[in-house]
Amino acid sequence: MHGGNHWGGSFEMANNGDHRHNGHGHDHDATTTDDEKSRNMDQWDRASLHHSHLDQTQQSWLLGPPEPKKKKYVDLGCVVCSRKALKWSLWSFLIAFLLIALPIIIVKTIPKHKPRPPPPDNYTIALHNALLFFNAQKSGKLPKNNGINWRGNSGLNDGNTTSDVKGGLVGGYYDAGDNTKFNFPMSFAMTMLSWSLIEYDHKYKAIGEYNHAKDLIKWGTDYLLLTFNSSATKINQIHAQVGGSQNGSSVPDDHYCWQRPEDMDYPRPVQTISSGPDLAGEMAAALAAASIVFRDDTAYSKKLVKGAKTVFAFARDGGKRTRYSRGNPFIEPYYNSSGYFDEYMWGSAWLYYATGNVSYISLATNPGLSKNSRAFLMIPDQLALSWDNKLPAAMLLLTRFRIFLNPGYPYEDMLRMYHNTTTLTMCAYMKQYGVFNWTRGGMIQLNRGRPQPLQYVSNAAFLASLFVDYMNATGVPGINCGSDFIMLDKIQSFATSQMDYILGKNPMKMSYVVGFGNKFPRHVHHRGASMPRDKIKYSCTGGFKWRDTRNPNPNNITGAMVGGPDRFDQFRDVRSNYSYTEPTLAGNAGLVAALVSLTSSGGHGIDKNTMFSAVPPLYPQSSPPPPPWRP
Repeated sequence: MHGGNHWGGSFEMANNGDHRHNGHGHDHDATTTDDEKSRNMDQWDRASLHHSHLDQTQQSWLLGPPEPKKKKYVDLGCVVCSRKALKWSLWSFLIAFLLIALPIIIVKTIPKHKPRPPPPDNYTIALHNALLFFNAQKSGKLPKNNGINWRGNSGLNDGNTTSDVKGGLVGGYYDAGDNTKFNFPMSFAMTMLSWSLIEYDHKYKAIGEYNHAKDLIKWGTDYLLLTFNSSATKINQIHAQVGGSQNGSSVPDDHYCWQRPEDMDYPRPVQTISSGPDLAGEMAAALAAASIVFRDDTAYSKKLVKGAKTVFAFARDGGKRTRYSRGNPFIEPYYNSSGYFDEYMWGSAWLYYATGNVSYISLATNPGLSKNSRAFLMIPDQLALSWDNKLPAAMLLLTRFRIFLNPGYPYEDMLRMYHNTTTLTMCAYMKQYGVFNWTRGGMIQLNRGRPQPLQYVSNAAFLASLFVDYMNATGVPGINCGSDFIMLDKIQSFATSQMDYILGKNPMKMSYVVGFGNKFPRHVHHRGASMPRDKIKYSCTGGFKWRDTRNPNPNNITGAMVGGPDRFDQFRDVRSNYSYTEPTLAGNAGLVAALVSLTSSGGHGIDKNTMFSAVPPLYPQSSPPPPPWRP
């Protein structure tokens, strides 16, 4: 603000001709002679002075300069105003400056501080915790910033008997409360983390977890790349598991012993498979999805894509179509696969998004996959996403392709059926249709009342929340469930109600995520968390006293989602009962995905485009203009 003349002209005082000075000046120091002369002149020319009017110039000759007289007006160049009005105007301007302009100037010049962000919602708080669970499950040589003070380096001799892997099979994640590394659920967990990061990268960034989540994914994919010859284009085997035990074993192994992973001193056998389209298909999905996450790291992204192609070629080998777990006593009782056609659909969809190669989308939309996987039969067990059943996730992922890119022929018929089945899956999650039983406390029983229900619940919450975001992005307000029109808000309410149940709105009034809320499980079935940091190395059976004590765990495994309550909403916080109190890698991956989809931190909605960054234009581009005519 500047106090200038807003009307133009300069503030100059003018001698206006209307103000004449008619008096005579008197010089008291004049001599008598001068007075006499003056009187004589007056007598000689009195008549002429009396009868002649002098103009202003003549008067100035005779009278000298006039005495200054205070003026009542000011000439501003183009406006003549009274002095009083000018005075009031100036004072008004000054007051206005002090009241309006000065505060603005002060505000503009003082250092700016960003306003405090709103407090994080419960989903964000739980998400911070849920990601930490993966830090607690790391195997291998841990980074200094791992953040779990009761964990250290472990499994450094894993795979040292395998001749084809330089440096062994060090790294990856322990699956649950034991010290076994299962490729099948670990791969699924990495795929889910990557999917959530691709869709909701803005939310991860807003809460400061973007780099953390990427590091967790890379820790998993680095290990998966070790378990087969990822530099080759054709492979004959995959190292599917490190450690584990046979059912009922009484020799030192991962299940019989109760030891910290840092203290393991028993043999850890490696399970190597020469056939396994289910495992290989899931590994391909994990590597392909991660390649999209790491698209800004070209070298690593290409390495992941190459590995995904190689392991998927193994999955598709016609001579290797036996389920990876069949007949293996170290795998079958724990992570038995029910089939592999869902992994074909899942893996090929991710490879198409990662590469843009149409051979993969042609496979994903091949009618044979849906027929052999019974994708369209609406079998309730196949509507629940899990480490074993990828059908609902694969069909939602391909529905994304249809609603955002609308590729048309030759994919439209199958994509439309995937879309319809996905819609019906959302209808099945609505309590009013009775497809699934619900507990009285409000939990959907997706695994038919069997133990460890929460992993299925969190996965369904993620699918429902993501589906709603897809529909919102296309402006569709709801879905048709038979003759009913179900608004998206109702589907979203399903997702939030199930997540709220997990976080404490249940008959036990207990959060099933360790560290969230005031009441959560304190006797988690987890070897490392249950044993104190006393620098004592306990033997295989010496750790039993920590397994069997009724005291709470000395270390809270923050963010771990336990197996959950039974079908009557009852929960027993007992360490020895793993059905209630054991967390898993796959379960927590679904929890993370659901939480980030539901949190309002970072805004709402998804990133529509990143998923398709490698997908080429689906229609021929317009031809270039002809060259300019030359004579």
